[in-house]
Amino acid sequence: MTIFIGADHRGFELKNKLIEHIQEKNIRVEDLGAFEYNPEDDHPDFAQKVAKAVLQNPPDFLGIVICGSGDGVAITANRYKGIYCGLGYNEDQVKHIKERDHINILSLPADYIDFDKARRLVDIFLTTKPLQKEKYIRRLKKIDQI
Repeated sequence: MTIFIGADHRGFELKNKLIEHIQEKNIRVEDLGAFEYNPEDDHPDFAQKVAKAVLQNPPDFLGIVICGSGDGVAITANRYKGIYCGLGYNEDQVKHIKERDHINILSLPADYIDFDKARRLVDIFLTTKPLQKEKYIRRLKKIDQI
């Protein structure tokens, strides 16, 4: 498994902490920026990089995108067919969207969660397996037809 992670200036600090956390689990993580704090950077630049990276090998690649609200990066990532990005805000909800919606990118709202909460959400995202029930597969196919 490889995790691609990207964040704008509002998610910059959280991204760097999460990279260390993921590496401690012996999971390969690739930082796709921002590489320095720049209050003028734009979240679509980083979400786009993560989405394109995940699409290179969707069975083995996952992504994490971070901005202040988590919404901007999620909107951007979801523009790519085959990307299912969900905004994570609590543990039960992240488990739900990974199992049923088969998210392959987790979006985090840096302005509304602290590192401990983000760490727990990432851990659930990385360990939860998508359910292979026919209804969930059918729904994904419908999304891909849009």
